[in-house]
Amino acid sequence: MNSGLYTYSCSMHKLTGGRAMYKHILLATELTEENHYVEEKAAQLQKLCDAKFSIIHVIEPLPPIYAGVELCALPDNYSEAEEALTDRARKMITPIAKHLNIPSSNAIIAHGNISHEILSYAVNNEVDLVVTGSHGRHGIQLLLGSTANALLHRANCDVLSVRFQ
Repeated sequence: MNSGLYTYSCSMHKLTGGRAMYKHILLATELTEENHYVEEKAAQLQKLCDAKFSIIHVIEPLPPIYAGVELCALPDNYSEAEEALTDRARKMITPIAKHLNIPSSNAIIAHGNISHEILSYAVNNEVDLVVTGSHGRHGIQLLLGSTANALLHRANCDVLSVRFQ
């Protein structure tokens, strides 16, 4: 799999006067098998730039449940469910981080709105490139938006949206 990134990096090195193009790359992951391609692209960029490398996965809040007439609060075991989701995500992100040589302190599990949490982490940690996957949605799905779209339009740093293979 020759992506042509080596040739590009040599040219970028000349264009940037020898300075690193990116200093901190954040990989936003869905923790799915199809995200492997995105992870490898991010790792290639990290190596080319010799940048700090972080990975983040965001767990969205559990929605309220419908119980006939109105929405009800979440069951008493909400915190247990959230804890189980966090544990599962931690078990999934740890081997990915290890494979990509990302220190465990830079493997982040966050809770909340996905794009908001990614952008908050990026701002608070001086991230200058966010790498995310894109499903290449069309039609009504495109109009409704996506995480990649939200990142592209609201980030204060560069965003690389890699189409899933």
